[in-house]
Amino acid sequence: MNFTKYFNPKQTPQSEPIPGKEMAANSAGGYSFAVDDWQRLLRFLILGSEGGTYYISEKQLTQENALAVVACIAADGKRAVETIVAVSEGGRAPKNDPAIFALAVAATVGDEATRKLALNAVPQVCRTGTHLFHFAQYAGNMRGWGRGLRNAVARWYQQPARKLALQVVKYQQRDGWSHRDLLRLTHPKATTPQHNDIYNWVVKGGWEWVGNEPHPEAALQLLWAFEKAKRASSVGEVVRLINDYNLPREAIPTQYLNQVAVWEALLGEGTMPTTALIRNLATMTRVGLLVPGAEAVGKVVAALQDGERLTKARIHPIAVLAALRTYGSGEGVRGGNTWQPVTQIVDALDSAFYLSFGNVASTGKRWLLALDVSGSMGAGNVGGVPNLSPRDASAAMCLVTAATEARYHVVGFQNKLLPLTISPRQRLDDAIKAISDLPFGSTDCAQPMLYAMEKKLKVDVFTIYTDSETWVGDVHPVQALQQYRQKMAIPAKLIVVGMTSNGFSIADPDDGGMLDVVGFDTATPNVMADFVRGFDVEAAPQTDAAAEDEAVVSLTT
Repeated sequence: MNFTKYFNPKQTPQSEPIPGKEMAANSAGGYSFAVDDWQRLLRFLILGSEGGTYYISEKQLTQENALAVVACIAADGKRAVETIVAVSEGGRAPKNDPAIFALAVAATVGDEATRKLALNAVPQVCRTGTHLFHFAQYAGNMRGWGRGLRNAVARWYQQPARKLALQVVKYQQRDGWSHRDLLRLTHPKATTPQHNDIYNWVVKGGWEWVGNEPHPEAALQLLWAFEKAKRASSVGEVVRLINDYNLPREAIPTQYLNQVAVWEALLGEGTMPTTALIRNLATMTRVGLLVPGAEAVGKVVAALQDGERLTKARIHPIAVLAALRTYGSGEGVRGGNTWQPVTQIVDALDSAFYLSFGNVASTGKRWLLALDVSGSMGAGNVGGVPNLSPRDASAAMCLVTAATEARYHVVGFQNKLLPLTISPRQRLDDAIKAISDLPFGSTDCAQPMLYAMEKKLKVDVFTIYTDSETWVGDVHPVQALQQYRQKMAIPAKLIVVGMTSNGFSIADPDDGGMLDVVGFDTATPNVMADFVRGFDVEAAPQTDAAAEDEAVVSLTT
């Protein structure tokens, strides 16, 4: 009898755990490595749980991630709050909602010190009025309005008067909350006379002194202009108020938002906030401001190709990608609005996607970029963006590395390998469409390594973009990598780019040559490159895994 047919640590079906390894059954019925709570926290903060996954409902995925958040808070509340703040302030997530929710959880279930840290961090995480309304909803539902929560929200209203005036004009209500509600609930102390005037305006409505002359205090002139815009009787009057007082779009009466002159004033000399610019590209095109050859197009293109401006505005790559897909399609996701996309703007959005990751230097290594195109990758969405599945997002994410590295090879896989012809020389929306049109299949994450062995490809680093719901193969991915290392005499590394916020990975945590990263974290491309540069892969020993693990920990931290 050949006993190794049933017990072989070097080759084990993915439907069974590797002997001697701590593995967990994944949602597809195969076995993967469970990620720890801290990695799960990062995945949730960056990828969210909207839409669930192919195997897990939105409700279950949210509950599982919330329990990981609670576990991190219990283990080290200070570290948990610092992680939430770092992801939020660093613009590493496409949406701030998961960070706001996690902060509210910390302010609810943490010990006294953790709750204090979380409440003190409210202004850092809740930077806009909308963020504050979300936090009020989450925290109010979970813990009630005790003194600590009321004081935390009251402190938010003590920010500089000029900034507060913009917040109360631009973000007026959300989630059943308004600034009037929160001010009445929390009773913040007015630190200046200007704060007192703003509070009174919010709670009591318009001012009796609204007339032809602006308010004498510069910090309050925006509120005066907002009140004047409500009473405006002509487009010219609205345009003058925008030009003189920098009124945001939210302060403009609806009847004037279909006028080219109004949008031209809002765009200004390239001064429109970058987030607002990206969100309103379709509207500015539809009303006739952005047309081929127009001066306004040049302003928009210049703004989208300004990497420093994108970074300062915390523009996340997914926001750009979502805008590229929607704007390039010429029709809205909701409603029946249509427009004729301007080619220069579509190209500028494509460029802005790569710029939003910052500068990434080439490693000079040989990369095999492998995209999981199995059935499970086509379900759910990434970062709460409708119609952006993990499958689609993986194509965009891999092209960031492909645009940096000279030596790369891109493949797709399911239960078999599918050669791909996508490259950063294509526009992102074209590359994503090529991935979207592929047939679905079951998942075998060992395919990239098996393919490289069969073709005798020299690979320094395998990068697999996946949900890690692998189950169908005759050998586990980590075993296939070990076989590749031995057969090719190349100490290849494996980077697993997690595209969903589930709790699994195909990377062995005991192997220092493997790394887990979160897909669409803006830090991911540089972390990957630093990991690959960490030591010379052609000369590195394979025995000192502990030292390599320590290096990986310092990198990801």
